[in-house]
Amino acid sequence: MVLQRVIRAVIMGPPGSGKGTVSARITKTFGLNHISSGDLLRSNIKEKTELGLLMKSCIDQGQLVPDGIISRLILNDLRTIDHGGWLLDGFPRTVSQAEALDQVYVVDTVINLNVPFQTIKERLTSRWTHIPSGRVYNTDFNPPKVPGIDDVTGDALVQRDDDRPETVTRRLKAYENQTEPVLEYYRSKGVLETFSGTETNKIWPHVEAFFHKKIPSLSQRAA
Repeated sequence: MVLQRVIRAVIMGPPGSGKGTVSARITKTFGLNHISSGDLLRSNIKEKTELGLLMKSCIDQGQLVPDGIISRLILNDLRTIDHGGWLLDGFPRTVSQAEALDQVYVVDTVINLNVPFQTIKERLTSRWTHIPSGRVYNTDFNPPKVPGIDDVTGDALVQRDDDRPETVTRRLKAYENQTEPVLEYYRSKGVLETFSGTETNKIWPHVEAFFHKKIPSLSQRAA
């Protein structure tokens, strides 16, 4: 008897690579649960759970949240949806986290969005935000009607600290240093699939085609 099994995937990519857009399309098209480590962290801190309080304590002291706490947070959440397939976004970020995940689940595929850093820098540093509403403009492809002014309120737009050129460069370098060992870890296991390009809409059809091929093959393996 062939048992149908669900897909368990991870998506990786630097800030500004289009990871959020691709994740949303994957989960909508293929019915996977989207698990964002950032969303989970924020909700646990807001709800003051045991792990949330531990993480807030670390953050308040300017410390990185330990791998063990992050891993517990994600694995606890995965156990509540284990009946369905999932896409992990923002986890694992270290080899230690990847190993913790492997102890409980078999990861079927890891999607890596390989977007040139220069493209990301241009994309992010062109972003301007209306802070009260959260409206985001891009001077290249979605500019405000009047430069530097919000279309709706007439307020001045602001460039967030995260979108300043020097900050973007630092964030990209930190991502590269932190995640390259994780990519190599999954590459050695034969589950890493890299999709390269400069535009999300051109990368997406290749990701979609890959998943269409991947999902039927999973039903040939026992759960």
